[in-house]
Amino acid sequence: MAFNLASITSESRLRAPRLILLGEAKVGKSSFAASSPSPIFIPIKNEDGLDDLGCAKFPVCQTFQDVMQCIYSLYSDSHSFQTVVLDSSSALEPLIAASACLRCGNVSSVEKIGGGFGKGWNEMLVEWRQLIEALDALREAKEMCSIVIGHTKTRRYDDPLEGSYDRFEWDVNEKAASTLYRWSDAVLFAAFKTVVKKEDAGFNKETKRAIDITSGQRFLYTQRRPGHPGGGRGKLGRLPYELPLNWSSFISAIEATK
Repeated sequence: MAFNLASITSESRLRAPRLILLGEAKVGKSSFAASSPSPIFIPIKNEDGLDDLGCAKFPVCQTFQDVMQCIYSLYSDSHSFQTVVLDSSSALEPLIAASACLRCGNVSSVEKIGGGFGKGWNEMLVEWRQLIEALDALREAKEMCSIVIGHTKTRRYDDPLEGSYDRFEWDVNEKAASTLYRWSDAVLFAAFKTVVKKEDAGFNKETKRAIDITSGQRFLYTQRRPGHPGGGRGKLGRLPYELPLNWSSFISAIEATK
């Protein structure tokens, strides 16, 4: 490619998106991804979300090298798949840890890499970056969308402006989460909709109880809020905050966004 004044462009375009889909177990993350265009799943061991879905999938990956081989196959072979789904990043992290341990002297645990002091978590970023570079190669060569599924955990957060509160966070190491957040085009959060009802427990005490107000309906949240992650770039950052958790509603919202 020539880098000169003739190579300058000003056109805008929506490329195959790189999505991170987070949420609690059993909320429907895999089902959402399965309704994306022509998906192919890369299942990770100890992740059971695909058992009841009639969708294309590789054999269950037992190692990080298995995952990379799946991506390489999609890159090098002819196929009609349009979306690659990693299910899930949460199950993948132990495989990445094992790969880093083997690469760094075949040590027995992440905590022992480089003598400890958190160096192992930094070293694992090598594998995480290999993964996203491989997904980007699929995007460039095959115009494939990527969906990285992840589970969440609740964690106490000390906000210097709003005080302390609990929020949902990705359950992978925060260094990996930060790297993947920056890479993605959109971070989506799947959840049930609940309200918290306060009840009198007597003796001047209150109890709080979460109540499902939608009879099990699931929702997709596209923007960050104090209680959960979210957000995107370009059109994906201007979507309505709340959508039904299905692919058609998600795509319709993208098409309607200027």
